[in-house]
Amino acid sequence: MKNILRYVWLAMATTAVTSHADAQWTGPKKQATEKVEVKYGTLTPPHRTDADMQAFRSYGLGQFIHWGIYSIAGNEWNGVSARGGAAASEWIRSWGGPTAPKDWANTYDNLYKQFNPKNFDAKRWARQAKEMGAKYVIFTTKHHDGFALWPTKYSDYSVSASPYKKDIVKQIVDAYTAEGIDVYLYFSVLEWNNPNYMGKAPKTDEEKARFDKFLQYTRNQLLELLNNYPKIKGFWFDGTWDASWKSAYEFTYNLERELREKHPGLIIGSRFRNDEHGSRHFDSNGNILGDYEQGWERKLPAEFEWLNGNDWDAVMTIPPNGWGYMKDWSGIYTKTTDDLLDMLMHAVSMNGNFVLNFGPDGNGNMHPEEDKLAKEIGEWVKQNAEAVYGVRHAALTPSKLGYFTQKEDSLYLTVFNKPVNGIVRIAVPKNATQVPGSAALLLNNKDLSLKQSDIGLDLDKNTYYDVTLPKDFQTNRAFVIKMKLVAPKAKSAKLMDAKM
Repeated sequence: MKNILRYVWLAMATTAVTSHADAQWTGPKKQATEKVEVKYGTLTPPHRTDADMQAFRSYGLGQFIHWGIYSIAGNEWNGVSARGGAAASEWIRSWGGPTAPKDWANTYDNLYKQFNPKNFDAKRWARQAKEMGAKYVIFTTKHHDGFALWPTKYSDYSVSASPYKKDIVKQIVDAYTAEGIDVYLYFSVLEWNNPNYMGKAPKTDEEKARFDKFLQYTRNQLLELLNNYPKIKGFWFDGTWDASWKSAYEFTYNLERELREKHPGLIIGSRFRNDEHGSRHFDSNGNILGDYEQGWERKLPAEFEWLNGNDWDAVMTIPPNGWGYMKDWSGIYTKTTDDLLDMLMHAVSMNGNFVLNFGPDGNGNMHPEEDKLAKEIGEWVKQNAEAVYGVRHAALTPSKLGYFTQKEDSLYLTVFNKPVNGIVRIAVPKNATQVPGSAALLLNNKDLSLKQSDIGLDLDKNTYYDVTLPKDFQTNRAFVIKMKLVAPKAKSAKLMDAKM
C-alpha cells in the first residue's frame, strides 16, 4: 500500500531510543515538575495572532533550498561519496579520517574560486516552486562552511569573491516575493573556517575576546540581512548547538530582541538560542523559545497531542539525508511523490507545514528527479488545494485510511489507502456537536452516498458514518472526500448493555 511507510515512521517514532534532548520529538513532551526561574526565556507571547503568524499557519507546503559551494562537490570527491566515507553533501567540508583527500579543508575552502553557476535563474526556481504549490521558501544564505551567498561587508568569504560575483540572496528574495511566495532565510551560526569560532565555551581571556568578536560578527551579518532584504518574513537558524553559543545566552537573548525590534512581525524558530540553564528549543519550564517548533527535521509527530498546541513545520529531504546536491542517487531509496504527499497531509492534519528540500547543482540546476517530483506534487496540490491550505486539525479519531483536515464547517479526508469494499468509514464521537451531513469527491464535486452506521460495539464512544465510493471510481493517487458538517439529527439509540 502507498501508505505503508507511514506506519513504519510512526513505529520508529514511538520506539526509537533517543537522547533526552530528542525525546520531545519522539513522544510526549516532558513537563517540568517544578517551576524554575528563567531570566532569558521566551521573548514573544505564545500562539501569536498577528497577520504574519496567521499566514505561517496557513502555508501548508514550503520549499527548502540548500545551495552553496558544496554543490560543486556534489556529495563526493575523487570518486569517493558519503557512502564511501565522505561527509554528507553540505557537510563535506568536515570530512576527515583515512578516506579524506590530503589537505581536504584547504581544497574545499578554495572551491569558491570555481563557483560560477551559469544556469542559475531565481525566477525559474520561483516559478517551479509556485507551480509545486509552495507558499514559502527557506533559502540558505550561508551554511556551516561560512560561505555567504550575499555580498556581506563583514567577510571576504562570500559570493563577491567568486567568479559569479552577483548577489544571490537578493535574486531569490525578489523572485520568490514576486511570485507571492514568502521568503525565510536560513542562517548557520557555526562557521568551520572562522578563526574566532569555537565549539567549546570560551574560558581564557584570549578565548573570550575571540568569541566576542565572533558574536559581534554574527550580529552584524544578521542586521545586514534585515537591512538588505526587508521583504523577508523570518529566519531559520542552524548550527546553534555548540557549548560556545549556548554560553552566550544573554547576548543571544538581546540579539533576538534587537532583530524583532528591527523587523516587527519577524518569525524565528525555536532553534536560535537557549536559556541560562542550557535548555534549547524550550526553556527550562517547557515554554517554546521562538515562534514555532523547529525540531521536526526529517521526522513527523505520531500524535497531535505531542505538539502541545505549538506551531511547527517539518523539513524533509528526498534522499535519506541529502540536503545539498548529490550527483548520484542510485542505490538509495528516494522518496516518491506518494511518500511526500502522505507526509504533507500528515503535517497539515496536525496544524503543521511540510517543507520539501531541493539541492541544486553547481550550475544552478535542480536534480532531474526533483523537477519530476515538483511537477507531480504541484498537479496533485492544485487539484486538492482546498484540503491543504488554511486548514486545521480535525478533532476526530485518526483514520487508517488517511488524514483529516478541517476548515470551518468543511471536513476533508485525504484517502491514501482506498478500502477494498469501497466504503470509507469515519468514526465520530457520539457527543460531537457537528457530524458529516453530506459528502462529495473533491476532484469532480460528485456527490457520494453517506449514511450513519451504529455498529454497536460495547463501550464505544464513537458512532460511524459510511461514505460509499462509486464502483467505477479509479485513481492512482490519494484523493479527497469533502464533507459538510451539520448538527446531529438525533442521539444514537441506547440499547441494553450486557451485565458482566
